Amino acid sequence: MNLDPRRLLVLLAVARTGGVLAAADELRITPSAVSQQLSKLEHETGQALVLRTPKGSVLTPAGLAMAEAGEEIERALTVARERMESGANIEGVVRIGGFTSFVRTVVIPRLPEWRNQFPQLQIRIVEDDYPALMRLLRQRQLDAVVVELDSTTAEQRTLAAGMIEEPLLDEPWKLVVPTGALLTTENVDLGRLPLPWLGVEQSAANAAVVGRLRHSTGIFSETVHQYQETLTALALVAAGEGVAIVPTLALAGVIQDGVEVLDVPGLGTRRIVLRRFAGRRPTSTPLDTVARLLRESAAAFDTRSAS
Repeated sequence: MNLDPRRLLVLLAVARTGGVLAAADELRITPSAVSQQLSKLEHETGQALVLRTPKGSVLTPAGLAMAEAGEEIERALTVARERMESGANIEGVVRIGGFTSFVRTVVIPRLPEWRNQFPQLQIRIVEDDYPALMRLLRQRQLDAVVVELDSTTAEQRTLAAGMIEEPLLDEPWKLVVPTGALLTTENVDLGRLPLPWLGVEQSAANAAVVGRLRHSTGIFSETVHQYQETLTALALVAAGEGVAIVPTLALAGVIQDGVEVLDVPGLGTRRIVLRRFAGRRPTSTPLDTVARLLRESAAAFDTRSAS
């Protein structure tokens, strides 16, 4: 079947307006031109697409199928036009700070696509811990930062004047234990684990989770070691040194023998947010575009497939 896709848009206009005259008015062509395009489309498909009734035009089942194809074409053209227009107008350098797992998993894989979509937009990444990121943002050395919080204990922090916070992603915390360390992985009692908790750098959201669990389960044992990167925690767990709480995102693409990753009720979630200073200009800025790209990339991440 050799079709002229432009005729599908004419059929789509008839479907939406309910008649040839109204479709002609919407398309700004003559009614006879609409009828000619419909006749040619019916000839190309070999199917009756439109039934003309006293109350207007009604699409046949074949016509409805063709109209749906017209909608897909229209949608693709709209997306392409928006990308061309936005890509041509957005230019500049945007400096984004973030922590390891988000930068590695959500941002870096999308950079080539964003570079093609916005050739005049330069996205610069700075990876660091929470205190350093917030300091750089306050000093305006970064345009925005992505930070992590334990959603259960996240306090309503007072942001600096003019600073705003946008949610990006909520993901489950996971318990990681040495393989075979637990007699059963069902109904895990966090207060009676056979190994100590690994210590984590205090500015990390994991530390808030461990503190919360200490309070709720009565854990009073000291933590052992202190790690900053999830890969270090997994290596320590695999060596039988202890157990740890890690976020789902940090496990994406990571293979570590000797470790079991468990979903345990009560662990809660890690909240990932974007912080920046609100712009004063009403028009879209390069930073607005990058914020949208980050939201879309985070929304597309499937936390269920990360571990």
